[in-house]
Amino acid sequence: MNQPKIAIIGLGYVGLPLARLFATKYAVVGFDINISRVAELNSGIDVTLEVSENVLEAVLKQQDNSEVGLFCSTEAKDIAACDYYIVTVPTPVDKNNRPVLIPLIKASETVGKVLSQGNIVIYESTVYPGATEEECIPILEKVSGLKFNKDFFAGYSPERINPGDKEHTVDKILKVTSGSTIEVGKKVDDLYKSVITAGTHLAPTIKAVSYTHLRAHETVLD
Repeated sequence: MNQPKIAIIGLGYVGLPLARLFATKYAVVGFDINISRVAELNSGIDVTLEVSENVLEAVLKQQDNSEVGLFCSTEAKDIAACDYYIVTVPTPVDKNNRPVLIPLIKASETVGKVLSQGNIVIYESTVYPGATEEECIPILEKVSGLKFNKDFFAGYSPERINPGDKEHTVDKILKVTSGSTIEVGKKVDDLYKSVITAGTHLAPTIKAVSYTHLRAHETVLD
C-alpha cells in the first residue's frame, strides 16, 4: 500500500481538521450524512470555523480521484475504494451520563457496506474501554461478511482536539495510536506520524488506549 486512500467518516470539529490535514499528503474522501454540511464544505466554507476558508480551499477538489486532496460526499459509494476508514462521529452522553452509541453504530454500518480485503478501520470517537471490539467490530463483520483480523483490521486513536483552539491544532498534539495486531498498529502509527508534527505514541493494544483516554477524561471531570 504505497499511497493509501483515506476516508474520514464524520466531518464535524474533529473530522474536518483531520481530513484537511491528511489531504495535504493523501487522496481523502470526507463522508457525512449532513447534506447541507457537505455542500458548505464543497463551497469552501466551514461554519464551525475550525478550518479557515483559504486552508480548506487549498485541499478541496470537486471530483473523487487518486490525486492528493479532499473530496467531500454524502454518498457511501464514494468511500468504497478506500484503504483506511477513520471514524470521527460524535459520541454524546444521555441524561445519566451514559454514552449514546447510535452515531458510532450507524457509521460502522456504513463502513461495513463498503469494507474490502485488507482495509483498516480506525476509530477516533471517544468510547469506553472495549467498545471498539465489543460494539463496533461485530457490526463491521456482520455487515461486510468479512472476518476481523483476517480480512480487515482495526485501530483506535482517540481524538484530543479542543474545539476553537487555534494554537493546539490536530497536527500539534501528540497522537496516541493502536492497532488490532502488532503489524497493523505500526501501519496506523506510521499513517498518523506522516502528518502529525507533534509526533505519535504507539500503544500495545486498543483497549490500553481506551483505558488511558477514559482516565484522562475522568481526571478532567474531577
